[in-house]
Amino acid sequence: MVQNTVNHSVKTINWERALSGCLLGTAVGDALGLSYEGLSARRAQAMFPDLARYHFLAHYGMCSDDTEHQCMVAQALLAAQHDVKRFQRDFAWRLRAWFLGLPAGIGWATLRAIIRLCVGFSPEHSGVYSAGNGPAMRSAIIGVCYGHDKPLLRQFIRANTRITHTDPQAEYAALAVAMAAWQAATLPQPNPAALLAELEPYIDSEATLWPLLQCMAKSVANGESTTTFSLSLGLEKGVTGFANHSVPVCLHAWLSQPHDYEAAVLAVIRCGGDTDTTAAIVGSIVGAAVGVGGIPEPWQADLWEYPRSRHWLQQLAQRLAQHCAGEAQQPLPLFWPAIIPRNVLFMFLVLGHGFRRLLPPY
Repeated sequence: MVQNTVNHSVKTINWERALSGCLLGTAVGDALGLSYEGLSARRAQAMFPDLARYHFLAHYGMCSDDTEHQCMVAQALLAAQHDVKRFQRDFAWRLRAWFLGLPAGIGWATLRAIIRLCVGFSPEHSGVYSAGNGPAMRSAIIGVCYGHDKPLLRQFIRANTRITHTDPQAEYAALAVAMAAWQAATLPQPNPAALLAELEPYIDSEATLWPLLQCMAKSVANGESTTTFSLSLGLEKGVTGFANHSVPVCLHAWLSQPHDYEAAVLAVIRCGGDTDTTAAIVGSIVGAAVGVGGIPEPWQADLWEYPRSRHWLQQLAQRLAQHCAGEAQQPLPLFWPAIIPRNVLFMFLVLGHGFRRLLPPY
């Protein structure tokens, strides 16, 4: 019965719709949450009363490393042709090249892992012991592609995680996001019980993430808001970058509004904290369910991003959809000369927002 359900899901899934929604959903959520990153919910509301629009570059949005990592994973999947080892090697080279482009705001664990890659460590030994949410932020695209094959999905998630993070909690959290994205893309009405049932065989019952996921499921069933659930975890100052904090909150926002992109993304932004990553994760999952058409058009139109533009993201999704349907595809070319100028502009804007936060309202 389970195998028949899997086969039915593979036959009926609209790969291009799910993958386009996942990639663009990541970018829009990332850009929307970026201005509020590191702020408490109260301070974010005081500084930006209208949370439902971009504030990063006037009324335009730009993406951070969350979107860039999701795109690198998608490119590495294309290069790997379903081979986990090839995926890991290709992703390692993409991380090195990305680092040379002077990106801003790299997570501490990811930074240390990339430095280890640059000085000669292999992808199998470059990771550092951390349970940050870096692997979770780039795992939804793997879930959409390989959710029908759980053993292979787990191998890809492990390779994706351990290249930067070796704490098992980071891997479990990334797997939870991946399976959520698969369910979002294939189930008419996702629910907490279905998610936990799929995750239970793969997450150690002694892992600290598991009881948090159970609490998340109970909270959704009781109709609690995502903000209320976040506060119940002691996250009054905002959701942290610790995977055991961010991933349960993200899954709560998705399961509370599984087909309403705007409501789900704004729900997690209202929790404060690591809002670019949490909004990117929620956006990737809900985007896989609703497709590009379910993402508010004004948010898409005001996404000011290059060379990973809206058009480029959709082209990448098209290639990945053909890859998932069994047609070999090559990675999508990216206009590399634009990377460093873009990143320099981005860095100055980040510094400007940092100085702005020194001023009231507090």
